[in-house]
Amino acid sequence: MIAVENADLIDQARELLQTCRRKQLRIATAESCTGGLVAAVLTEIAGSSDVFDRAFVTYSNAAKEIMLGVDPQILAVHGAVSRETAVAMAHGALARAGVDLVVAITGIAGPQGETASKPVGLVHFAAASRRGQMVHEEQRYGNPGRSIVRQACVSQSLFIFRQLADRE
Repeated sequence: MIAVENADLIDQARELLQTCRRKQLRIATAESCTGGLVAAVLTEIAGSSDVFDRAFVTYSNAAKEIMLGVDPQILAVHGAVSRETAVAMAHGALARAGVDLVVAITGIAGPQGETASKPVGLVHFAAASRRGQMVHEEQRYGNPGRSIVRQACVSQSLFIFRQLADRE
């Protein structure tokens, strides 16, 4: 199932958009393992452009460096799937998009790509606000299948966005 067909995700996105409208907040995403699915769910809702500005889909390390300004040293030392990279992605998106809130997602959706210290289902989320808020979460979804991990990431991203928006 593709994430945009998931009614629960659409409901979460609607709630986020309503909260952001009420608070006059603009948002953007920096996505790796989700490949733009958070943006797809948000833009599935007509009129979302008054809140949602853009998505950076930075699947490769080079894209993270070029599009978001992630320091190559962070990637070399910590890897693409790390707290440090997620935070750098969030800061980069916030600096480049000119929005109020961003969420960044980087992880291993599977079925391949795991290492001994970074299993399939490991995902790091970071969210940042123009007012200086920063949130990091690490989730370990296991290996229920690529689609399920990615949809769980979309749901968690929308949840984190909503928490950040509520505090603005």
